[in-house]
Amino acid sequence: MKETILLFTYVLLCSFSPLTAQSVKVEMKTELGSIITELYPEQAPITCENFLKYIRHNKFDSLHFYRVVRMDNQPNNEVKIEVIQGGLGFGAVEFRYPRIVHETTKETGILHKDGVLSMARSKPGSASSEFFICIGDQPALDFGGQRNPDGQGFATFGKVIQGMEIVKKIQHMDDKSQMLLDKVKIYSISILD
Repeated sequence: MKETILLFTYVLLCSFSPLTAQSVKVEMKTELGSIITELYPEQAPITCENFLKYIRHNKFDSLHFYRVVRMDNQPNNEVKIEVIQGGLGFGAVEFRYPRIVHETTKETGILHKDGVLSMARSKPGSASSEFFICIGDQPALDFGGQRNPDGQGFATFGKVIQGMEIVKKIQHMDDKSQMLLDKVKIYSISILD
């Protein structure tokens, strides 16, 4: 009886928790077209809230995609990946919020599949405003994956649901050492109703 009451209380509390909210849709309007993503605050609450905070407080005003990683432009990496990376850029420290706790894919259950959004980082707990989108499945970026020597992987938090053709177009733009010769401007990022 006691277990039944505890289970009922847990279910009741979860039904009112903001972390059980449905996915949040976000639109990135780029100079090449729109990319619509779905964020998963129930599975990755810290990472989603960080991303949404940047949007709500207009911190992403000077956002752009600036890095592309393809099979042909990472000659020194034994473990190869395919992503595009965006954010404020490495020099925009004054616009960043504090770094966030690292939510691993083991914790969230969101794996680095085609179109998945994830946070760029150096060491665990160093992610802030830089993010990337996977092109194709990238298991080397998951918890236990071999792309990062610490084995902690990267923090996933959403997925592209419309506009992967734009992501792929960006990935195939001209680069020098993975940095785009012409950055792709993101005019705005907005939360959709």
